[in-house]
Amino acid sequence: MIDAMTRRSVLQTASAGFATAFSADFAAGAAPALAAVPAAKSGRVLRPDFLWGAATSGHQVEGGNVNSDSWVTEHLTPSAFPEPSGDACDSWNRWREDIALVKRLGLNTYRFGIEWARIEPERGEWSMAALAHYRAMLDACAEAGLKPLVTYSHFTVPRWFAGLGGWEVAANVDHFVRFCEMAARALGTGYAHALTFNEPNLTAQLLWQRDFKAAAPFFAMGNAEAAKRIGTERFSSTLTAPPEAVFANMASAHHRAIAAIKSVRPDVQLGLSLAVADEQAAPGESARAAKIVQVYQPWFEVVARDDFVGVQTYGRNVVGREADLAPPEGVELTETGMEFYPEALGATVRWVAGATGRPILVTENGVATSDDTRRIAYIDRALASLAKVIAEGVDVRGYVHWSLLDNFEWNRAYTAHFGLVAVDRTTFARTVKPSALHLGAYARANRI
Repeated sequence: MIDAMTRRSVLQTASAGFATAFSADFAAGAAPALAAVPAAKSGRVLRPDFLWGAATSGHQVEGGNVNSDSWVTEHLTPSAFPEPSGDACDSWNRWREDIALVKRLGLNTYRFGIEWARIEPERGEWSMAALAHYRAMLDACAEAGLKPLVTYSHFTVPRWFAGLGGWEVAANVDHFVRFCEMAARALGTGYAHALTFNEPNLTAQLLWQRDFKAAAPFFAMGNAEAAKRIGTERFSSTLTAPPEAVFANMASAHHRAIAAIKSVRPDVQLGLSLAVADEQAAPGESARAAKIVQVYQPWFEVVARDDFVGVQTYGRNVVGREADLAPPEGVELTETGMEFYPEALGATVRWVAGATGRPILVTENGVATSDDTRRIAYIDRALASLAKVIAEGVDVRGYVHWSLLDNFEWNRAYTAHFGLVAVDRTTFARTVKPSALHLGAYARANRI
């Protein structure tokens, strides 16, 4: 038996060598050697239409999203962002390469977002070129045999929309609904699943973290400065707007967007994704019940008639008397300061399925780490927990990993590495990590 540190060193060395060889094979167009990674350990065969995928969002990978609200706030001084998104992963130009990666890894699903700020850069001005770009992505997915999962709104909005008060103004819902209908008509029939919103409950969840709540005045000052920057009286960005000011409008936008999209595509499966942590009560007095009422219950009611619910889980929160507690002393932490806790996935899927009565699609799950052996361990343990709830009879339709690429992680910029594939910040060259093929082995076997 070897000790844990020696074992990790051996794994890291082997992983580095495998990554180099595997990336070379990819560059040459060779098929990956499936025997190079462990096969799925369980004999549980999943439904034949189970979605195995990797995810990206437009702003985080495309680069140059200059007409978005985030681009404005990234360039303020001071800014909540340590650096701007810039060219990101240059996926606006390299999307064909990204789609080819998803296919050759053995996955069958690519989740990507369409950027409203590119499609409607100014109010009422539609970019046919941007719509054609996203349509081409869907066509390429079809040619590769992939099932696209489209996100209509992944946090970012056009700067003009933020300048109108964003989601804090009820009249602005009309703009989003028109965008969704326009996009649905332009995108055609090349996708079967879509999300209206990505994690509309995230800000409410983050406000239970002491450091995020303490930063609220800074965000308010940033919005005021952003308004000056674009010449408007106000500026409301999705991730800094008060949850109580936007909930009703975003809920209405979700329902009306579904109706608009289904008026064009009645066959498409629609839902939204929720940020869901395994919320555990601290010993003694805990505000867990109050947190659930505030962060989750309203959205559970919103999705009650959706085709599915997207669950996005990264770990657990231990809820104290007034806020989430810091991770326990001595536990393994990720690059975002979260506790390494893969088993949260099974708990959240079970909980959301029971609370909503809807089918579940895991639309994000992953870990921020530069040690790919830990990502492999995370995937194994997360999928093992998912296998248990599937065995219990929970209707789980798929598992989509966050993320395909190391990308722009908002206020973490480029310091949090969630990707199955590394991206060189200068050349944008993609380097496949061992964890990518490890996940692909599960997908090819379609069992966990």
